[in-house]
Amino acid sequence: MHRTRVTHTRLGSGVSWVRQPDTVGALVSELNLILFGPPGAGKGTQADRLRSDFQLPYIATGDMLRGNVKDGTELGKKAKEYMDAGELVPDDLIVAMAAERLQHEDARDGFILDGFPRTVPQAEALDRQLSQMSRSITTVLLIDVPDDELVRRLSGRRVCVKAGHNYHVEFDPPKRDDVCDQDGSRLMQRDDDKPEVVKKRLHVYHDQTEPVIDYYDQKGILRRVDGTRPPAEVNDHIRAVIATLRLEEDV
Repeated sequence: MHRTRVTHTRLGSGVSWVRQPDTVGALVSELNLILFGPPGAGKGTQADRLRSDFQLPYIATGDMLRGNVKDGTELGKKAKEYMDAGELVPDDLIVAMAAERLQHEDARDGFILDGFPRTVPQAEALDRQLSQMSRSITTVLLIDVPDDELVRRLSGRRVCVKAGHNYHVEFDPPKRDDVCDQDGSRLMQRDDDKPEVVKKRLHVYHDQTEPVIDYYDQKGILRRVDGTRPPAEVNDHIRAVIATLRLEEDV
């Protein structure tokens, strides 16, 4: 009987992961990631790159919940009862959905969790579920960006009212102020991109996530990534963090 081990080789400035057979008795090398980041930090961009780099399934809480409800699973039916009543879906249901999803074949060698856990009780419950599966979180990646930069990024977004073409007043401005280059329609700022709304969203984010971030920091598995850098550099930093963890694992 053989198991699979992931080893790494350097190719130029990048890192390539190669799967090789390993003998029984060695632990299967997994890459179990949690991705945190405030609105506007570029978390979606980095999640896409991680999926491509490491061929891992991207598991977002909202998608997972909607999928269970749509498919009419037992967990989905229970969750729908709470949703129809206008109540929050309990932690134990969300954790059970996550545990079930992590047992799928595509998550065997790892996964990327986004939007979960949101609370310390959820984090503790996830740890217990993973422990029962003889698994654990490899690292928690926090894409760190100062609030003033996030407000600048989000409040500068503009969208054309006709076809939804996107612009940014600083990073990708139209040729004429408030006019779409492609169809000449008016550009508008979405309500949730207004500075006062962005600041409120960030306040809610910090209130909800800081305790969870502290929880993983105390466990020694939190890694902070400078999200003010260009996306390619952020991705390089994340890959370097993972490469370092792999090297430590091999020691």
